[in-house]
Amino acid sequence: MMSIKAFGIVSSPDNSVHVEGLQDYRPIGAFSFLGRFRVIDFPISNMSNSDINRIQVYVQSRPRSIAEHVGSGRHYNINSKRGKIQLLFSENSSSRSIYNNDISAYLENIDIIQRMHQEYVIIAPSYMVYKQDYRQLLETHVASGADITLLYHKVDNAREYFKNCHTLSLNRQKGVQSIGKNMGTAKDKNIFMETYCMKRDTFVQLVKAASWESSIYTLSDIVNIKCKDLDVRGYQHRGYFATLTSLNDYFNASLELLNYDIASDLFRAEWPIYTRTTDSCPTEYFESSKVTNSFVSNGCLIEGTVENSIIGRGVVIKKGAVIRNSIVLAYATVEEDIRIENAILDKWAHIIHAKEIIGEPDAPQYIKRQDTL
Repeated sequence: MMSIKAFGIVSSPDNSVHVEGLQDYRPIGAFSFLGRFRVIDFPISNMSNSDINRIQVYVQSRPRSIAEHVGSGRHYNINSKRGKIQLLFSENSSSRSIYNNDISAYLENIDIIQRMHQEYVIIAPSYMVYKQDYRQLLETHVASGADITLLYHKVDNAREYFKNCHTLSLNRQKGVQSIGKNMGTAKDKNIFMETYCMKRDTFVQLVKAASWESSIYTLSDIVNIKCKDLDVRGYQHRGYFATLTSLNDYFNASLELLNYDIASDLFRAEWPIYTRTTDSCPTEYFESSKVTNSFVSNGCLIEGTVENSIIGRGVVIKKGAVIRNSIVLAYATVEEDIRIENAILDKWAHIIHAKEIIGEPDAPQYIKRQDTL
């Protein structure tokens, strides 16, 4: 491996991305994923495993949960002498404002970006889940002599999924001709993974150019315009890939990982996904409990039936209760003889009076945080 040095940026999604319900309480990066992870653990672990020791995490709105989870960053196995995770905030406008985009966040912190010693930067989003060795991306980028390299994933189900995501149109040599939006009009698309590799100086120039052109331009807008003048290449990603741009996407991506083959593609012993560990006692399964094909976190008390579901930490499921194809976030309680199917229960929800909560597989029922039903 050549020793090319890059620093990492974990970006915030723009305002076109909004996951109803869950995002009212925390940014997508702080969403619980498979009970024990947070979504932001994936980009940070990819960087850490790729020997990227300096990482900037951009937080736009409701920063508490991300700040709490990332903390000093020590649990991400980042070299404590040279490495550092910085949380950078952009405070300039309301969370749903069109001005509150990635470029405005980078501009506010441009002096910090310019002071980075590393020659290259890798920018990855906080709302996508995938595994990627950024060293390979960086080496391919440097060897090709391109100005910018963009990571993309080829899909054949773009009519139903990946709505609102960006797409790349590529020529035969994998040169990027333009960046568009997936409107769901064709099944085969190259989904842009919002992951960029370029020189730090190129990045700074793009940020300044974007703000000069228009206050509402995002990084993908300015790169799209510059495709004509700069050499922009695509780099294909293979393996598990999920975008969490809607409640439905979050639901499907989570439950899909109950399939062992899919999960073993994402979770590899040689490529650990780091997270903040919470010490709690193991889950207690009572005699009346029956659990099949599910992820169950620590500290739960389970007396009822759980099938094809993901159960967060410290959840209580009482006798006779049945949970199917659902995601139950931490510290929720489901009382006796209640049936829950195709639902997402947010943290500290308490289901007492509603005997049945039943959603559709493609339209899960969402129960608010701290709600009592």
